[in-house]
Amino acid sequence: MVEVVPRAICLGEAMIMLAGETGAPLEDVETFRRSVGGAECNVAGGLAALGVPTGWVSRLGVDGFGRHVLRDLQTRGVEVGGVEDDPVRPTGLYVKHTIGGRTRMHYYRSGSAAAAMDATFLDRPAVRNRLVGAELVHTTGITAAISTTAAELLDRLAALRDSLGFTLSVDLNWRPALWRDTDPAPLWRLLRAADVVLIGADEAMLFAGTSDPAELRQLLGPRSTLVVKSDAHVALALEPSGRSTTVPALTVDVVEPVGAGDAFAAGYLAGTLQRLPMEQRLRLGHLSAAAVLAVPDDHAAPPESVVRDALLRCSDEDWARTEVGAAGISSPALVGGAV
Repeated sequence: MVEVVPRAICLGEAMIMLAGETGAPLEDVETFRRSVGGAECNVAGGLAALGVPTGWVSRLGVDGFGRHVLRDLQTRGVEVGGVEDDPVRPTGLYVKHTIGGRTRMHYYRSGSAAAAMDATFLDRPAVRNRLVGAELVHTTGITAAISTTAAELLDRLAALRDSLGFTLSVDLNWRPALWRDTDPAPLWRLLRAADVVLIGADEAMLFAGTSDPAELRQLLGPRSTLVVKSDAHVALALEPSGRSTTVPALTVDVVEPVGAGDAFAAGYLAGTLQRLPMEQRLRLGHLSAAAVLAVPDDHAAPPESVVRDALLRCSDEDWARTEVGAAGISSPALVGGAV
């Protein structure tokens, strides 16, 4: 059997997600639906679903939850040979609870196996070999926040980037609660070192005090392609050359917003690795996000390749008239108008 070398590596924490969906107060919820969550593993699964050989590296507890994470990711086509077992610390988890139409997250990740990652983790042969072979490595601001040692790991990752030759992608994923009473300087360093920075306009305001792409460029430096997703549901890519590309999101009948940002990242990064024109990279991000917005889970299968190809190449007018919902995609760009 020929071993597939991952083109992309995602590094960060995976957690078990328990969803209470009855609408009752959390203390009255008796049953929960289990799935796997975590920004970087969501992106890994999204990349794999788009045909990009992808690995996920991290640490998991030697427990049933950790074994389920591995099984889930392998089922989704993600390579997990770089994952390290921790016989002492547990796999993290979070509870997603919806009541009165509002969804809240309750995290139980303090002292998790992933939080114990440190700079020496990158020296493990199973991890180092994957970084050497990768074209792209993706992580997020969440990983920088889960522990001081994890932040130090990301400093080292950025230092290795030039010698190993991969593209470094970072999604801000600003989580104020994780940074409470903690200096976000490591996150600023990571963002300024990245080749691709993905950031939402709302979180940019909270983190940096501005959502203006030109002002963000001044704050983050000249290196990265900066992808800003605005409150008006438009994605803008500002390249180091100064070239700017904007693409509006699709019309979606939204079921649940959680996970859509990770799906957008997966679509955009898949388009980057496929060397697509910038407009098509942003469209693929929007398509991937729309698939997740239309389901209750944190991830979903992207549209089939024939549908993706048609929508990536369609006119701006047909793109604007495309609608996505639980029943599928309706677009004048598709044969018959819907799938």
